Amino acid sequence: MSLTPHPLPPGLAGLTGLTAGLPVAALQQLLSTERERFCELHPRSLALAKQARDHWLGGVPLHWMQDWGTPEPLHMASAAGATLTDVDGHTYADFCLGDTGAMFGHSPPSIVAALQGQLAQGLTTMLPSAAAPEVGALLAARFGLPWWQVTMTASDANRCVLRWARAITGRKRVLVFDHCYHGQVEDAMVRLEANGQVANRPGLVGQAADLALHSACVAFNDFAALEAALATGEYACVLAEPVMTNCGMVLPVPGFHEALRELTRRHGTLLAIDETHTLSSALGGYTCSHGLEPDFFIAGKAVAGGFPCAVYGFTDAVRQGIEGVQATKAPGHSGMGTTLSANPLALAALRANLAEVMTADAYAYMERLARRLEAGFVALLADCDLPWHVSRVGMRLEVGFAPQAPRNGAESEAAHSTLLGDTLRLYLLNRGVLVTPFHLMMLTSPVTTEAAVDRLLALWREAVMALAVPRKFVHECNARS
Repeated sequence: MSLTPHPLPPGLAGLTGLTAGLPVAALQQLLSTERERFCELHPRSLALAKQARDHWLGGVPLHWMQDWGTPEPLHMASAAGATLTDVDGHTYADFCLGDTGAMFGHSPPSIVAALQGQLAQGLTTMLPSAAAPEVGALLAARFGLPWWQVTMTASDANRCVLRWARAITGRKRVLVFDHCYHGQVEDAMVRLEANGQVANRPGLVGQAADLALHSACVAFNDFAALEAALATGEYACVLAEPVMTNCGMVLPVPGFHEALRELTRRHGTLLAIDETHTLSSALGGYTCSHGLEPDFFIAGKAVAGGFPCAVYGFTDAVRQGIEGVQATKAPGHSGMGTTLSANPLALAALRANLAEVMTADAYAYMERLARRLEAGFVALLADCDLPWHVSRVGMRLEVGFAPQAPRNGAESEAAHSTLLGDTLRLYLLNRGVLVTPFHLMMLTSPVTTEAAVDRLLALWREAVMALAVPRKFVHECNARS
């Protein structure tokens, strides 16, 4: 079943441009309509946005809260389970889930109870709480590495890991994958240019240093480039997402992770796997479900149920290396650790999440819903004859605007259409469904319902049908392009 034709919108007849197989003018018209609809539906949010501009940069407490593509920031009143409620009283089935931070739902009761129980007992002490031994044992059991440390964010954890790797190996350089995402870590803010050179990522603000002096990157899934880089013997660490996620989803090709582990071991390079986004893969993350054997394991966001907390784990060999560094280093601040790290509230949330929320039953339910969502999208793309694809890892799913799934970050970025993404996201938001403000990532949670999944699919189909134009016109546009 192809898209049902309807009369061309005004001004569309002379259009020659397409994006992701759809006419640009039709998208622009729908986006304009949806922006008007947003303003009609959200007068309270608009009023708060106007007030907020008196003191907040761009009218928001953190600048990327402007990145949703709405005319003004949407202001939330509450979040519970997998539902958000805005200040105008509209509710949303939430498939963004704090970009993984609330992957187990907003304010799981076990975590709320743990935090409430700790609040009157102290917020921060710079000393371990009584929960520390149990939390350490839970981390080791869940993720398979014996030694652990706690930070406030995954960015902090990644910085610590790279510092330890350099100190242990005596090497200065680190290797990441082109278009990777590791939070605010400067060492990962490099990009592979068309001429093969490594440079600071475009858009990076206020960075005086040439990051390529101590960081390099190769394309994800490029066996030859990875082997050539590591053969130089100059890299302390490879920092990698097991699946690339922030540039659109890029899955590893068969054998890639096995090669990554073998090559890092052969050339004396430590391997750090950042699972901050891929905890959604399975219980224990992608690392456990696929038998990866990293030297370091990093997780943030959802690891404590959305409470600000991150962890990094490491092998016994790494522990011995760390202790050797500690025994010989000069006195003074190591450059790692922040005052509020591992505070009693964080440990309480971490314990509750690991013991009571992050369970095998929860993951089984989440994956069942994710498979339902994936099957629905596959059917939608086939029914509507759209040249797109669906990628999924565990409970994390994206629709990509190219016929084939990308092999690396550059391919994924090239296939993305900001106009199409903004239009679809706003269409969904205006009808009570929330997806991420970039690349249309969707997550299922233990409290997401089948009805919410079906509603999401129905609205995607409705949005695509709203863009339907005669197939003859599309083919003509393709020919002109």
